[in-house]
Amino acid sequence: MIERDDMTFTFAEYQRRLDELRVRIAERRLDAIVITDPENITYLTDYQTTGYSFFQALVIPLDKEPFMITRALEESNVFARTWVEITRPYPDTGDAIQMLVDALREFGLGDKRIGYERNSYFFPAYQQDCIHTTLKNAKLMDCFGIVEEGRICKSQEEIMVMRRAALATEAGMKAGIEICRPGITENEIGAEIAAAMFRAGGETPAVMPYVTSGPRTMIGHATFEGRTVQDGEHVFLEVGGCYRRYHTAMMRTVILGELSDAMYQSQEIMKRALNEIHRVVQPGMTVSDVDNMVRNIIMDNQVGASLITRSGYSIGIAFPPSWDEGYIISLKQGNSAVLKPGMTFHMIPWMWGIEGNKTCGISDTIEITEDGCRSFFNMDRDFTVKPTLADQTSAIDLSSAFPAKNAAKKTKASNKKAAS
Repeated sequence: MIERDDMTFTFAEYQRRLDELRVRIAERRLDAIVITDPENITYLTDYQTTGYSFFQALVIPLDKEPFMITRALEESNVFARTWVEITRPYPDTGDAIQMLVDALREFGLGDKRIGYERNSYFFPAYQQDCIHTTLKNAKLMDCFGIVEEGRICKSQEEIMVMRRAALATEAGMKAGIEICRPGITENEIGAEIAAAMFRAGGETPAVMPYVTSGPRTMIGHATFEGRTVQDGEHVFLEVGGCYRRYHTAMMRTVILGELSDAMYQSQEIMKRALNEIHRVVQPGMTVSDVDNMVRNIIMDNQVGASLITRSGYSIGIAFPPSWDEGYIISLKQGNSAVLKPGMTFHMIPWMWGIEGNKTCGISDTIEITEDGCRSFFNMDRDFTVKPTLADQTSAIDLSSAFPAKNAAKKTKASNKKAAS
């Protein structure tokens, strides 16, 4: 390992992660593991690239030096960013899996017990079939989740990085809210959000901002598609800021016109759910307990809305196509996982189908602390209400407000005209 001081976290932090992972490797009676999930590779080494669609793997033997398999172009990221010293790059004309097999044999692992992430998006079935048929003397075993066990509870160093991401999230959301008005396009709102996030030190997020208006708010995971926002509509915003691949996210809603009774009720219900989260949620609660609490509050409404998804999900390291760690842990019914200090969640007590045709949201990213939870944000949660042209009182002729004074002016003008 190269001990360096220019990584996202201290060298000691990466060493701690690796040491704890090796304890889990030993507990599973494995000799080595092959990690292909880009979030897990980043967590362990600080390696990142947008070229993760090409096969890449971090091999961690139980008692030998780790090494990486990468496309030749991406090898520069290993040297520029990580503590890893040993690489085995393959050319674009080469066979990535054959390079992995050759490296496993080179380092004495060709006939060992090797774990691999069977459920990784980036180690598809045909590549898994290839390694099974090529590395016949090894015992290949699924170890999916072995790195995530360490990722689920963030260290204080990680929490501080997430607070940097939160600054970008807030900056983007404030800019998006500010620019919302009738006549503007959803794309212009999205552009303003992105620019503000980047100016605040944020980096390319796993998902660009969700921006929908009016009837398009009913479309799940839709985002800006050029629609022009109309007078009297509402705008749904969901922003995920990123810093060093760590994310925080929030939802907010803008009303362009009058705040109707239904929308006001929805706002208050979502605020009550978030208030209860901050009052009640603490270590020792189960994921299902939290979901039931939030769901009961949201579903008790008179505006026809529902909570059709989980009520929250783990959030942290992410690459496209998603900013969440929900595959590690999601807040949903029937999940008996227990909350622990250091867990971080995007809490989403949003409301789908208000009066049948509107979706609104107010959300929060929280950290589970030793005795409760706390937000990464400081922003107000109320809907932002912006009176539109139709709501604004027409300007009146100020002269009508001062009839006596106006009459005196007219008399003076008449006298002046007669004298001339």
